[in-house]
Amino acid sequence: MGFSKEEISRSTRFWSSLWRGIKTVFVLFTMFLSFLLVSAPIFLAVADALLPSALLHRLSSPANLSSHLTNYDFRHSLIDIPLISIVRSAVILCVYGLCDGPKLSRGPYLTITMICSVSSLIYVSLKAAFVFGEPANGDGGGSYFRAAEVALFLCSSVLAIGHIVVAYRTSCKERRKLLVFKIDIEAVSACKNVYPRYQKILQQERLK
Repeated sequence: MGFSKEEISRSTRFWSSLWRGIKTVFVLFTMFLSFLLVSAPIFLAVADALLPSALLHRLSSPANLSSHLTNYDFRHSLIDIPLISIVRSAVILCVYGLCDGPKLSRGPYLTITMICSVSSLIYVSLKAAFVFGEPANGDGGGSYFRAAEVALFLCSSVLAIGHIVVAYRTSCKERRKLLVFKIDIEAVSACKNVYPRYQKILQQERLK
């Protein structure tokens, strides 16, 4: 028993609509991914400011956080880890916002990001040596508190490395843009230099 023309037409419309929907979803996903890549420095700075603070909030109550500020001890207090992340992300985000194409390619953005990230990595590494060199003494106690401390230090370190990677990729991308722009300008300049000579040759040929 064969299919009628109406059923074939309905099936064709269905598969055509499905294919258009798949292509639309793919285009939207590609645009969203491109937006994430373009805005990576901003998203990373926001994550750097929020994630360590959220982890510290899980480790301590608000009362303990205030006591960490008043009775700060480099060997035991963890309040400085999210504070460093907040300052680091704020400085990098401000520099990124103030820089244009040439400065993003080779200039303050990459340099300041490297300085902030490397210095914060050194500080976090030194602090980790003191913190993990002694038994855990948090209000949660035991393995959970120690695992949360490890997560806090790892989060800050990974985000610092992420800043370096994103800044380097952004710098390379801006250098490629400037190179293409320079090639385009040189091509336009060459055309402008050749065009008057071509016009002069045409005039000479017409006068002969």
